[in-house]
Amino acid sequence: MKMTASDEFMDTLVDWGVEVIFGLPGDGIDGFMEALRKRQDKIRFIHVRHEESAAFMACAYAKYTGKLGVCLATSGPGGIHLLNGLYDAKLDKQPVLAITGLQFHDLLNTHTQQDVELDRLFEDVTVYNSRVMGPAHIRNVANLACRAAVAHRGVSHVTMPIDMQSEPMEESHRSKGTSLTMNSVFLPAAPACPMSKAWRGQPRS
Repeated sequence: MKMTASDEFMDTLVDWGVEVIFGLPGDGIDGFMEALRKRQDKIRFIHVRHEESAAFMACAYAKYTGKLGVCLATSGPGGIHLLNGLYDAKLDKQPVLAITGLQFHDLLNTHTQQDVELDRLFEDVTVYNSRVMGPAHIRNVANLACRAAVAHRGVSHVTMPIDMQSEPMEESHRSKGTSLTMNSVFLPAAPACPMSKAWRGQPRS
């Protein structure tokens, strides 16, 4: 079975030392949940009762461990519920990554159910904020999101349409202008991060 965009995303988080994710499943993040299911031995998923709790728990995890806290929520209202906890992380300068889903890419901006542009909504609370629009895009975005959150001690947010989460990774889809090392030029140098292979540019084992 081919690697999907969600598989690539979760493997990148593992490279950054992520061991736990707080969240609430929903049909807008099915691809991410399947990737987590396949990596139960590497990343523990803590199922909360409300998305707001997931964000606060990710922030508390960052405060007590010094590691990157991660929370996950579905599209629309699920993602919106993360905001209170994410503002706590912003104001207390804690590294947190928020992951959300979006509607199917061809239903965005069509007034369908849960059609909320979460990347626009999260603009004020984040130091890095991106909407992933294809499997090849996830590699650089995932690394930049983790790096930005740790380097700037703030919130990063990555959101992705539900259908693209399960699309296979194809090298032929990558543009000529991109590379796995290009993300280092977008952010200033930061202190060494001993928990991260990705930070040191080490290849994935």
